[in-house]
Amino acid sequence: MRYEGSVYRPPSESRSWILQATIGCSHNKCTFCSMYKDKSFRIRSTDEIIEEIHEARNTYGSLKRIFIADGDALMIKTDELLQIIKELRNTFPECERIGIYSSPRSIHLKSKEELSSLKEAGLGIAYLGLESGSEKILESVKKGDDREGIISAGIKLKDSGLLLSVTVISGLGGKENWEEHAKETASAVNKINPDYLGLLTLMIEPGTELWNQVESGEFAILTPYEIAQETLLMLEHLDCHGCVFRSNHASNYVSLKGTLNQDKEEMIKTLENALNDGDFKEEWMRRL
Repeated sequence: MRYEGSVYRPPSESRSWILQATIGCSHNKCTFCSMYKDKSFRIRSTDEIIEEIHEARNTYGSLKRIFIADGDALMIKTDELLQIIKELRNTFPECERIGIYSSPRSIHLKSKEELSSLKEAGLGIAYLGLESGSEKILESVKKGDDREGIISAGIKLKDSGLLLSVTVISGLGGKENWEEHAKETASAVNKINPDYLGLLTLMIEPGTELWNQVESGEFAILTPYEIAQETLLMLEHLDCHGCVFRSNHASNYVSLKGTLNQDKEEMIKTLENALNDGDFKEEWMRRL
């Protein structure tokens, strides 16, 4: 298979075949992200992509899951993306799900009817980075859209019939804005009501603008104990019936998984137990 640079995918797509239909990210300005800094965004030709689909069939045989990358592959024109998805379905009829990265911009550029046609063609799930529900934080990290824009994009995608997985980042508001980050993010997620919600923890990556802000003292990162406090506050304000919640990524300090709202109290209790555990607090505080 032909891949350019590092290839990224959501944690839940760990066993999927990755089809790199776009190179890089169409926005690529978020202060916290280092994922696509070595690439200039472009869309590969449909003929080349279809050729690679056939190569994958010869190489792997059957595939259960397929993920269309790089960042924001939903930017591909609808007629071309339909052709790609239909080719995937025809070539891999046994495939259980096709996923794709999206952004607020790529969702805004497509009508609800276009999104529905992608669903009917065989696209199963789209991943959208909310990161934070705070207007202040979204602006500071240069997300590229405001709170209401991201909320409306998420709702639009859900209304099309596609499954929606939303990602948020613990600690993105730093010490100054952690309470606002927790409450406003929960509020935004409640309005979108995604099918899946993934909570990652902020990782300060060398070479990013946020790294420089930490080095200069402009941004103060949360301790693991404070991250747990923020997560608890966010959970307390979440109200999403039927949303599958995951905070069990390698970056997370306390592993949580369940379905909102039915498992909410159990996850809250897990966090409270961690916060009340003297060994947890003292061990992490000694490292900082």
